[in-house]
Amino acid sequence: AGPQRRVAPTRRRHARGTGRSARTGAMGATARSPMTRVWLLDLDNTLHDATAVVFPRINLAMTEYVARELSIGHDEANALRMTYWHRYGATLLGMIRHHGIDAHRFLRETHAFPDLQRIVRRDHRLAHALRRLPGRRIVVTNAPLHYASRVVRALGIRAHIESIVSIEAMSFAGRLQPKPSRPMLRRLVARLRVPAARCVLVEDSLANLVGARHVGLQTVLVSGISHRSHHPSRRTRAGPARRVDVQVQSVAHLPRKVLRSATTPR
Repeated sequence: AGPQRRVAPTRRRHARGTGRSARTGAMGATARSPMTRVWLLDLDNTLHDATAVVFPRINLAMTEYVARELSIGHDEANALRMTYWHRYGATLLGMIRHHGIDAHRFLRETHAFPDLQRIVRRDHRLAHALRRLPGRRIVVTNAPLHYASRVVRALGIRAHIESIVSIEAMSFAGRLQPKPSRPMLRRLVARLRVPAARCVLVEDSLANLVGARHVGLQTVLVSGISHRSHHPSRRTRAGPARRVDVQVQSVAHLPRKVLRSATTPR
């Protein structure tokens, strides 16, 4: 999940939209067993805490971009950024729809972090946890590839990630369809060549998880970052009759969780 954006290869020679190799591609199919579990991992506020430093800087960069592009003041640009975020789920989509901006330039200029290695909060338990998750592990993020790849490296988890599906790879018929787009998730599952019930979306965004559940994916809510300030009565709960299957405080806790709903197809 993320701030008001959000489209990635990690190394080992990725194809253009992301993937471990040119053979797998951005959202390309791989010759894997259809019974293999596939973990679809969100990036920001799921694999790392972006709240304190990263998101405020992205939001400021977006406001400054809107102000420059439309020749308006900072306050007006910030209000417009927020309006597009609430209306379309991403500032980028509103800027494309109403102002015809270049998406790649927007993403490049709003996710420029020369000091990213320093500001990413690294949890040393994360690599160990991912190594213990059985199956394929793919990052699926509404962030751009150049940013997502660098965050994965900064977190020290590149060896445990098969590929990155970034917002650039979430385009269909010339239109970006980032999370929580259900058509995008269906295309991703089809290209992975696994049943939807064998895929588990791990996210901090409830909206993204609800969309994934409608597509037939298993869902895990990571609540320790984005939801930590919520009153207990307002926190989302997991369970068969709930909007998510499993809830954990951190991805580091995921291997220890008894994933009953995530290991038994619905």
